[in-house]
Amino acid sequence: MNGSSSVSATTNEWTREDCLTLLDRIRGQVPDGDSMKYKTTESHFDWSRVSFGRYSPDMCKRKWSKVSGEVRKYRTMTELLIDAIEFVKNPYKGKKLKTHPDFPKKPLTPYFRFFMEKRAKYAKIHPEMSNLDLTKILSKKYKELPDKKKQKYISEFQREKEEFEKNMARFKEEHPELMEERKKSELPEKPKTPQQLWYNHEKKGYAKLHPQVSQKELKEALRRQWSQLSDKRRLKWISKALELQKDYEDSMRAYHEAHPDLSADDHVRSVLTKAERQLKDKFDGRPTKPPPNGYSLYCAELMVNMKDVPSTERMVLCSKQWKLMNQKEKDMFQKRCEQKKKQYDVDLQRFLESLPEEERDRVMSEEKLGGGKLTMAVASSPHRASPAAKVGLCHLREPDAEWVAPKERRDAKKSPKLPETPKTAEDMWQSSVSADYLAKYRGDRRKAQVAMEASWKSMEKKEKIPWIKKAAEDQKRYERELLEMRGPAVAVAAPAQTQRKPKFDGEPKKPPVSGYQMFSQELLTNGELNHFSLKERMVEIGKRWQRLSPTLKEQYKRQVEEQQAEYRGQLEAWVQLMERGFKMTRLLTSCLFQNDDDEDEEDDEEATSSEDSSQSESD
Repeated sequence: MNGSSSVSATTNEWTREDCLTLLDRIRGQVPDGDSMKYKTTESHFDWSRVSFGRYSPDMCKRKWSKVSGEVRKYRTMTELLIDAIEFVKNPYKGKKLKTHPDFPKKPLTPYFRFFMEKRAKYAKIHPEMSNLDLTKILSKKYKELPDKKKQKYISEFQREKEEFEKNMARFKEEHPELMEERKKSELPEKPKTPQQLWYNHEKKGYAKLHPQVSQKELKEALRRQWSQLSDKRRLKWISKALELQKDYEDSMRAYHEAHPDLSADDHVRSVLTKAERQLKDKFDGRPTKPPPNGYSLYCAELMVNMKDVPSTERMVLCSKQWKLMNQKEKDMFQKRCEQKKKQYDVDLQRFLESLPEEERDRVMSEEKLGGGKLTMAVASSPHRASPAAKVGLCHLREPDAEWVAPKERRDAKKSPKLPETPKTAEDMWQSSVSADYLAKYRGDRRKAQVAMEASWKSMEKKEKIPWIKKAAEDQKRYERELLEMRGPAVAVAAPAQTQRKPKFDGEPKKPPVSGYQMFSQELLTNGELNHFSLKERMVEIGKRWQRLSPTLKEQYKRQVEEQQAEYRGQLEAWVQLMERGFKMTRLLTSCLFQNDDDEDEEDDEEATSSEDSSQSESD
């Protein structure tokens, strides 16, 4: 039963008074201290005791099923009955108010008027386009409309809006019982996170600057802006969220004191993320934890000047530099690390003493979970110390004499430099125009980034094609370099029969062996899946193949069979050509050898004759 088919639809059988009587008799079936699921309580009802007047037990049970289906399902039957009574009194309450037959219809906005007027025309011109593409085109066309033509749609909207407001005022006069303001729950409202507070503050201003933006695009744009917000501005909202959380905890404490029968939730979830909590602690003076050993300290200092070095290479370079150092220099870094640990203990102790008891317990528990042993007591609080506050900090376990060796062994086993990660089409385009956008927005990187993303989204597909092709080439380059890098290892591990055979000059290209292989080759070569990783691509190809209709799969199969037949013919012709070439080669070789033999015989004859002549002269 929905809003339009409410209790009024069954007036012939059940009046409002009868429904309220039914609910009152059901209340009599609910046991004291009801704390079970409402379905469990309902299964124990004796409907013969609920029935009254001309309503049988079965009729009462069916009516209760219809009424309870219209209200949200609370945890207990007692709570469910409260909403059921409210629904019977006012079936159009809340979101169902708009389903009332007399409720006036809201007017369409100027853009939707234009959209409804032009959609059929553009759908006829572009039948191959999806609804999403049509919406994008019409949105762009509406933005390009001159003010004079736009005014037509705006005037119609304003005229219908005035009529709507008059009809709405009349509806409120005729149905005052439906327009009662909702009673606000006495339960305190849960506090919002810093990002939610910032979002509520910024969304109105962003919507004014971008009136055509959708809710999804608005959330995405503000999410990116929040991620680029400076620490100083973010701290403002973090502090505000913590204040609201403290007020909420005080309100909840007072609420539970006023309602002792309700169960209290002792654990209140923090409104801050781990990163936000760390930022707040750093601002409050919490010291930064030092590196665990000298090698880590050396790497941390060396990486400050490695911002341009890829992250995959930094640790390799650090390891190489560390190995080149002598033992005296290594011992110096280890000594500095121990000094930093001692200073950290002192600074942390001072920080703990400046905190209230609850915050101190939290920091101490974090330090304990971090792996350090805490042994010093904090005696500055006049209250009884909690288990987490009864312990303090001590040094981490001192490293063994050969504390460097395990790290060096791990560094030595690291893989060589990986190929540069392939870029997407959008990244390539942004790299080519970033200088222009930075100049346009006077060096403001955030504004330039937002503008570039908006420009890319509004670009037509034909403008993106060159960048998509470049991205596909870059992806091939990445895969080629990856194969080259892994080549030697793969050649050793792979059996001889599985290695790829060398290709002769003129040998025809082997076609796919199945329709699935042809389908996957098409998707891999057109650059459509470049934003996926290698493993994710094959998964996506498999999903798309499963979604293909049997007709399309049969087409791919026929194409493969045709290509296979053509390949067999080309291969046979190529083999015959190669055989003829081999015969010609043998013939030429034999001719060359024959000529060489003849020349040798002539040389022998000349040598013999010269010997005979010399012998006769001597005689």
